[in-house]
Amino acid sequence: MGAFRGAVEIGAHAIETDLHLSKDGVVMLSHVRNSAFRLPENVLALTIVIRLQDASLKRCFGVDKTVAECDWSYLSSLKTLREPQQGMPRLLDLLMYLGQPAQEHIWLLLDIKADDDADDLLIRTAKTIALSPTTRAWSDRIVLGAWNANYVDRCRQYFPNFKIAFIGFNLVFARQYLGQPDMDFNLLQKMLPGPYGNHFMKAVKKAGQKLYVWTVNEEYWMEWSIRKQVDGVITDDPKLFLEVCDRWVAARGGSVVRRGCGSKGRGAVTRLYAWAFAWQLVSFLFTAIAWRRFTTINKRKQGLIEVEQATAVST
Repeated sequence: MGAFRGAVEIGAHAIETDLHLSKDGVVMLSHVRNSAFRLPENVLALTIVIRLQDASLKRCFGVDKTVAECDWSYLSSLKTLREPQQGMPRLLDLLMYLGQPAQEHIWLLLDIKADDDADDLLIRTAKTIALSPTTRAWSDRIVLGAWNANYVDRCRQYFPNFKIAFIGFNLVFARQYLGQPDMDFNLLQKMLPGPYGNHFMKAVKKAGQKLYVWTVNEEYWMEWSIRKQVDGVITDDPKLFLEVCDRWVAARGGSVVRRGCGSKGRGAVTRLYAWAFAWQLVSFLFTAIAWRRFTTINKRKQGLIEVEQATAVST
């Protein structure tokens, strides 16, 4: 909880965290630290989140187990290896803190991890939220992050009045949620540079939906994110991002003020784009393979049905 409090105290207006279920069904937050900041609203509003997450307890607590293997009674006794030592918080602990009037401006992006059973995790999350008092409705303050269609459907089932953000790295899959008023997007930033990404971002903006991008650690991509006016940036280096944002504020809505890059800098930018397009190629190949497998399975099912029908007719 110390990390969350610290983020709020230094000016955070949003917190992103991952949800996991303990062995006995307690909704846990498996985060180390995160923070978020906002620029002046008359310039540009961006959410900047730093996050480190892991369902394993090894790195943070020195225990070679996962959250799902431990009861809350055991998890509550753990302390982080780093000083100052902190315990592992529950979702309830965070909501009780954010439910105070002084924190009513803070909103949450809850990353619903697919490690747990969707129904179990979301039912217990809904119960936890219902038990947490707040001066401002949680449906106005919580966005649910879902990685696939199954989790999107479950979020809609258990949280009908909440916003949902599709989390992913494939724009083809993401497009199915364009124009759906309860949906926003939280996408891998490296999928967006280039013509197809630009077209997608324009479609998101036209539909009145929000776009968050992850994980943006390079200064050039931070500037790119501001120029593209995305709604949120997830980063491991908020200090650097704030420096970039300060330059944007200094320009008062104009082009981002860049430091001179020279030939060496241009080479670095070229490598960044090459890396981004490599990610896009991998995503394209993944989509093609998945689609081929899907159509092959469907053809086999159709063939089986036709054989069964022919057998039934002959008998």
